[in-house]
Amino acid sequence: MKTMQEFMEHTIQDLYSAENQILEALPQLIERAQNDQLRQALQTHQRETEQQVQRLEQIAQQMGVDPDGETCMAMQGLVEEAQDLLSQIEDPQLADAAIIGAAQKVEHYEIAAYGTARTLAQQAGQDQAADLFAQTLEEEKATDEKLTVIATSSVNQQAAQA
Repeated sequence: MKTMQEFMEHTIQDLYSAENQILEALPQLIERAQNDQLRQALQTHQRETEQQVQRLEQIAQQMGVDPDGETCMAMQGLVEEAQDLLSQIEDPQLADAAIIGAAQKVEHYEIAAYGTARTLAQQAGQDQAADLFAQTLEEEKATDEKLTVIATSSVNQQAAQA
C-alpha cells in the first residue's frame, strides 16, 4: 500500500468484510437472546447493518473500488471470541449479558473504523463518501448507547441474580 487511494480502498474492503461477518453472526445472537429488548435491538441493528452494507457498496462504486478483496481479521476475531464465550455459558440471563458485551466490542471497533473512514474521505475531498460514513458512524454510536441502556436497566441485574 503506497497511496491514500490504496489505503481508502483497503478501508472500504475491510469495513465491507466486517459488516458482512456481522450479518452472518447476528441471527445466532438474536436466536440466543432471551431479553425482548435485546432481541429487538439486535433485529433493528441487523436491518441497519444491511443498509450499511448497501452504503459501502455505494461508496465503493463512487470511488471505483471493488468492495470485496479483504477479510477483516479484527471482526473475525471478535465474532470467534463471542461464539467461544457463548458456547461456555448455559444460563440465559448470563448469556444475554455476554451478548451485549460482545456486541459492544463490535460496535466500538466499528465506531473507530467508521470514524477513521469518514476522516480519510473528508481529507481526500470525497464529501459524499464522508457523509455516508458519518451516517453509519452515528448508527453505530446509537446502537452502542442502546445496548448500554439495556445492560444497565435490566440484563446485567438479572444476570447477577441468576
